[in-house]
Amino acid sequence: MATRPVGIGKPGSKCAQLRRLLQSRQLEFILEAHNGMSARLVEQAGFRGIWASGLALSAQFGVRDSNEASWTQVVEMLEFMSDATRIPILLDGDTGYGNFNNMRRLVQKLEQRSVAGVCIEDKHFPKTNSFIDGERQPLADVDEFCGKIKAGKDSQMDDDFCIVARVEALIAGWGMEEALRRAEAYREAGADAVLIHSKLSRPDEILDFAREWAGRLPLVIVPTRYYSTPTDVYRKNGISLVIWANHMIRASIAAMEQVSRRIYEDGSVTNVEDRIAGLDRVFDLQGVDELSRARQRYLKPRRQRRGIVLAASRGRQLHELTRDRPKVMLRIGGQPLLQHLVTAFRRHGIDQITVVAGYKSCAIKTEGIELLVNRDYARTGELHSLDCARESFEKDMVIVYGDLLFRGYVLQDLLDTDGDFVVVIDSALPNHFISGAPDYAYCSRPDNRSLFRQEVSLKYISERGHLDIGRPSGRWVGMLKIGGNGSHRLTAALDELRCRPDFNRLTMPDLLNHLIEQGQTIRVHYINGHWLDVNTLADLDRASNFTHGRN
Repeated sequence: MATRPVGIGKPGSKCAQLRRLLQSRQLEFILEAHNGMSARLVEQAGFRGIWASGLALSAQFGVRDSNEASWTQVVEMLEFMSDATRIPILLDGDTGYGNFNNMRRLVQKLEQRSVAGVCIEDKHFPKTNSFIDGERQPLADVDEFCGKIKAGKDSQMDDDFCIVARVEALIAGWGMEEALRRAEAYREAGADAVLIHSKLSRPDEILDFAREWAGRLPLVIVPTRYYSTPTDVYRKNGISLVIWANHMIRASIAAMEQVSRRIYEDGSVTNVEDRIAGLDRVFDLQGVDELSRARQRYLKPRRQRRGIVLAASRGRQLHELTRDRPKVMLRIGGQPLLQHLVTAFRRHGIDQITVVAGYKSCAIKTEGIELLVNRDYARTGELHSLDCARESFEKDMVIVYGDLLFRGYVLQDLLDTDGDFVVVIDSALPNHFISGAPDYAYCSRPDNRSLFRQEVSLKYISERGHLDIGRPSGRWVGMLKIGGNGSHRLTAALDELRCRPDFNRLTMPDLLNHLIEQGQTIRVHYINGHWLDVNTLADLDRASNFTHGRN
């Protein structure tokens, strides 16, 4: 064997991490990833290693798993995956992309990118996927394959870099005796572990191999077909490492098929936008938080926005459902109504969230919020609850009712509309999704459904749909944005209204009408549906459909 430079493995290096996984006394698991984002998701899920699957890498390029993607393209993707994570990557290196010389160069390039190891299989180049094309596939010459292993080991600079020899004799139809013969030859050639593969739906021949192998080297398996086998079976039979080999790429395909079909059928993204990862989640996976910290250091600080949720009421029309919890904690689409609001705020950069509770406030269990309590909720109205939050007022705020559900674009468009006070008005009258007492909005202009924003102001809000000032322009949905000088004006208006003897009975529409009477302009942002409030039992069914994008 040729002499190679002596590498000094660092205890915390990715190569050392992979070696510890292979040599661990307990059963270890790694999961497939195929690009930087999926690799980061694997790490965040808690896995201690990543399988860079040849099938998944070729699939994300849109080509077959037959070495149609060049090894340089694979290595380039691995660089992004390695940069995005701190856990080791074991590459599915197919046949080593050629002969012993290609193997030497591959190992060098992987180490340069901090990839911890490579698994090579004893088949011919270009490889054929093991689950395709017949029962008895040709295998590489044993001596030639051993030469690849030796060449790779001689080329590595880090002593902990791992080469896993994948034995295809069972899956290619060559039998147990041949599988054991090849595995022993690969061990003697210097392999750090052996991967044994099978296409049977039961683990029988894998377990037979494990018993015969008797722990001569760490044993790796890929339970693609026998995935239902309890993992305790692997523990009891001396398996070192289990590779879940293709589940991330398959999950992404299923999700993309569903979403793309729905967008095509609807001719819109409205019904999927709130069911897919928000842009903030994408930015998080891209590491935008570091860039945000840099912006805070080098650029003008980003303005802070606060969301205020008025959630003091019980919701009596929901009867026994709210006997031991407030309306905002009813589960809709798998999570509390309040969580839907909190998630919507955070998706749109509103991380400071104040919830003003009242009835059964102790039942509100939502992380990351400031919880205030209107202890006099039974005798007071919305303005009293809002006044409880005045110490939390910010220059930029969004105030919403706690029983609302809405599509994400409604909040984004509201945030994008300039003005000290901006309200959301639904111009769709009547709207069969809406229940409860209506807040009819009378505006300076009706909604002309223009692509361009209209300059419209609110004139009055009333529970009556017919006033001398004309026909209502729509209904206020219970969403108010405050910006500019609006926060100071809001505080002053609350002080003015507190002087009234009926203050405890006043509502948010009373506040808006007071501001208008005092000469304050309140801008209108029109929408057409895509929201609902939850007041009755019938609303709960509609809300469940709404959260699943069915209306």
